[in-house]
Amino acid sequence: MAGGRHRELLGFAVSGAAAYAADLAVFLALHGTLGPVAAKAVSFLAGCTVAYLGNALGTYRRRTVGAREYAAFFAVNLAGAAVQLLCLTVSHYGLGLTSARADTVSGLGVGMALATCLRFWGNRTLVFRAPSVPATVPATEGETRTTWTG
Repeated sequence: MAGGRHRELLGFAVSGAAAYAADLAVFLALHGTLGPVAAKAVSFLAGCTVAYLGNALGTYRRRTVGAREYAAFFAVNLAGAAVQLLCLTVSHYGLGLTSARADTVSGLGVGMALATCLRFWGNRTLVFRAPSVPATVPATEGETRTTWTG
């Protein structure tokens, strides 16, 4: 079980690194032509798609994938982005820590760490749920009953 969890975390990290690279590359490529906000919106979508494909085809390849899972994945990633923005907002405006270093630590340090935990939990519990497996439950007088768990 620990080996499975280790592989899951490694796959999640590799998919996340590839998604970050795609997000950054698209943002940098489009920043000059679309402006920062539109470039970030497009790069966020690109990063989400790369992360979804990496997780769907790699980390969670034995689980159900489809339109519902992509929608849930996108929602989980939006929630992660909101966590990062919240950390930055609280630090910058609430605590008055307005230096570039403070913004980086709060948004890309603390915010990214919390958002990554949220994304990992959301991916494994809401998006790529473990398949239901039959479990044998004792019944009366030597019978067995099969129920579905998961």
